[in-house]
Amino acid sequence: MKFYNTLTNQTEEFKPIEPGKVKMYVCGPTVYNYIHIGNARPIVVFDILARYFRHKNYVVEYVQNFTDIDDKMINKANEEGKTVREIADRYIEAFLEDTKKLNISADIIRPKATEYIEDMIITIEALIDKGYAYELNGDVLFDVTKYSEYGKLSNQKTDQLEAGARIEVGENKRNPQDFVLWKNKKKGEPFWKAPWGEGRPGWHIECTAMSHKYFGLNFDIHGGGQDLIFPHHENEIAQARCAYGGNFANYWLHNGYIQLDGEKMSKSKGNFFLLRDVLEEFDGNVFRWFLAGTHYRKPINFSKEDMLAAKAALEKINGALLRAKDFIIENNTKYDNILEGSIKEFSEKFDQAMEDDLNTPLAVSLIHEFLREINKFIDNYGKSVIIKEAVAVINDRMANVLGIELKESGLEDLSSSLLDLFIYIRKEARSEKNFKLSDLIRDKLSELGIELKDNKDGTTSYIIK
Repeated sequence: MKFYNTLTNQTEEFKPIEPGKVKMYVCGPTVYNYIHIGNARPIVVFDILARYFRHKNYVVEYVQNFTDIDDKMINKANEEGKTVREIADRYIEAFLEDTKKLNISADIIRPKATEYIEDMIITIEALIDKGYAYELNGDVLFDVTKYSEYGKLSNQKTDQLEAGARIEVGENKRNPQDFVLWKNKKKGEPFWKAPWGEGRPGWHIECTAMSHKYFGLNFDIHGGGQDLIFPHHENEIAQARCAYGGNFANYWLHNGYIQLDGEKMSKSKGNFFLLRDVLEEFDGNVFRWFLAGTHYRKPINFSKEDMLAAKAALEKINGALLRAKDFIIENNTKYDNILEGSIKEFSEKFDQAMEDDLNTPLAVSLIHEFLREINKFIDNYGKSVIIKEAVAVINDRMANVLGIELKESGLEDLSSSLLDLFIYIRKEARSEKNFKLSDLIRDKLSELGIELKDNKDGTTSYIIK
């Protein structure tokens, strides 16, 4: 198994710290609003990764946090006349409602930043004591000049780095790139007591403290969106290594942006779609399938047309599996070994794709290819017990790895019996030389991805294109 490691800028073989066990920390949302589909991409990507590890019998410890104290949250609370806690509770509940529709695994630890303030204070104290941080007018800041590897993750030199991107730039710094660990108390803001005065933590310190709380000095994978590489993840590394020592995270994985018309989505720009609005029109399985069709590190353009294409693809898969189930029997046939080889080949190639830096587009194409093999087998040999195993293998990879819950009813509202009825009516129309009706049925089914096949004896079968 290998992954592209942002820290080293190369693809590396994955070697867990503990054999058979994976420790993974992924940055979660700041809960001041409903999440948009760009926020949802890392949630799905790293859910697929965790699922695959479990598929390979790893024990997975997966932590994804909630940032529930932040400038944006305070602003939102002031706008609505609410407390920050009320804002956090509302949008955490909304997050869980929305992600449940995406079939996100429940086996995730979800700490809230405000539950670990004491751990953040201990981390900041360690940084001050070791000379990596300093107090200035009630704030505590990290001195980036004291950490020689600052900028390694983002591949930038210290003197080229911008002071900004959720860092409050002002006079209270020794160096422009220094970032806030603790903010002095301001009127109307939540605050906690600390040895250097009352205030609240900066954004970056929370993930360093919480990941250390759960995993200690070292863990396997740190993940998140590409936008977090700098400054958030860069600052996490600096804080962790300077406060505790150790390596912190061994592998850094980052997903690409979701774009609209080639431009990165952003709440500040107003060019975004809320996940819950998209899920009003499309099933969560469709959104997952849409994301799986593009490699996680590449940008992906969102459009209704692409979502409709993903929906149609899932309907075809459902229909193909529904058809295959009709050809399952309990007795062996002399042709079973033909499909047995295809099952083994599909299983191996699917796993190889997933282990090649989570290559879900290849895995998706392999599913389509294998379904064509099943259809070909059915057309040539008819019913067989081995088809049951073939269907089970696809269902396992779809549900347990990609997180796609296929509908038992098949092509959404078009059940097997209804499809058989259309085929029967078309046969009758052909026998009565009513070719206008016969062709209409054929064309309409073709639009749904169902291709009818007429044989010499007049019988009709179908395949899912």
